[in-house]
Amino acid sequence: MNKLRQLPNSALVLVLCVVLGSVAGAFAEPLGEAAYVVGQMYISIVNMAAVPLLVVAMFFGLRQLMGLPRPGLRIGTMLMLALALVALGALVGTLAGVAAAPGLHLSEAAHAQLGRLILASGGDAGELRMALFGQGEQAADHLFALRDLVPDNFYGALASGRALGILTCTIFFGMAFAALSAEQTKVLNGIFESIYRTLEALIDYANLLLPVLVFGTAAHLVAHTQHEILSAMSGVISLFLVLAGALSCIALAAIAMRTGVSFGRAVACLRAPMLVGFTSGTATAAIPHTIEAMSARLGLSRGVAELVVPFGAVFLRAGSALYFALVASFVANLYGHPLAIGDCLMIVVAATIAAFVSAGRNGVSGIAAAGIALSALRLPAEAALVLFVAVDLICDGPRNLLSLLATCTVVALASAGLQAERAAAPLQPKHAFGEAAMVRLAFTRAQLAAVALCALVAASLIVVMGIGVGAR
Repeated sequence: MNKLRQLPNSALVLVLCVVLGSVAGAFAEPLGEAAYVVGQMYISIVNMAAVPLLVVAMFFGLRQLMGLPRPGLRIGTMLMLALALVALGALVGTLAGVAAAPGLHLSEAAHAQLGRLILASGGDAGELRMALFGQGEQAADHLFALRDLVPDNFYGALASGRALGILTCTIFFGMAFAALSAEQTKVLNGIFESIYRTLEALIDYANLLLPVLVFGTAAHLVAHTQHEILSAMSGVISLFLVLAGALSCIALAAIAMRTGVSFGRAVACLRAPMLVGFTSGTATAAIPHTIEAMSARLGLSRGVAELVVPFGAVFLRAGSALYFALVASFVANLYGHPLAIGDCLMIVVAATIAAFVSAGRNGVSGIAAAGIALSALRLPAEAALVLFVAVDLICDGPRNLLSLLATCTVVALASAGLQAERAAAPLQPKHAFGEAAMVRLAFTRAQLAAVALCALVAASLIVVMGIGVGAR
């Protein structure tokens, strides 16, 4: 069973699944579709555990953080670092979009192909309504409403999956929970601990399906992605992949420098969460692996990790900010909209806001947040939804990986001055009579036969006594 659990953490196994999935998508599409359905079930299971894991982990994180030196300063540092890293992703994406100008020099054939895709997908879809804020009865039609941030019913926020409201209620409840004494919260602490470990085990077992998800996703991409679309959008896709890889390497270097280990050692310690985050399609699946890697392997504060990692998995979307900025630049160039300095600043701000607004959203609903940046430039949001939905699976893994490493960077920087929590190597037991003191039991064949005969006689007597009692 332990060897089976190592399969999702093996890069060789996952690469093999990608190759086999690509072959299945080209020559055995029904097999690939079946694997893709199983993979979507895996994502549903992980998302099911996401909200309770977020709540319980943040309870424990706040409780432990309150016992550390200068907790208020550390919380403020975490929030400022999270905002800075998301804004940095938006800034890098905007500058790269202006410098490389993806979508500006497309051929006539590529323009025609993208135009046909937009018309074919939006012909009967009607007008797409895209707004940032909403109030009252119409709030459900908007990306963000006041009740999403400060809900009047915590259970309603949990039932509807409103991540921002869940975070607000969790922080308030967690701070009150952390302010109580250990005696007052002894029973509740035990319940939360059991729930926490159960959710970790649930995600750990669900990750056994990760190779199936990788196989099915590769098959789905090969079978359903149009090569003309990939060719027309290859510029923005390749630019995003290069930027995401470069920023991920910078984040790993910062983590290695902060923890005092080599770059290779940092990569080795974070290999499991990086593989899970890159291939799972959801940022929540890597939460248990990330907490374990940052605390037990890299020696950072577990209290900080348990608070930041679940928060960052939902809200610290540096990869999404980078992606949204490139989406806005590509669509602006596609429609011949020149980007002035004011437009660039607007893209940075809008992409940062969109990254936070997309918290808890995956797939099409997450891409819809890009409409904030496009609406700021008065560009059609339908273009982003139609074009980028077609290639979202390609960009999803690097986007989640960059967001994961940005979260790990916040953990590393916020743990400054705290005692290392690396798991200590077990000490070799010292024996009073030398190193080789050991009790050995040795039996001859005759002795073993006598023991077996005695056990058989005893078992026969028990059976006879049972029959006698039953007969009476």
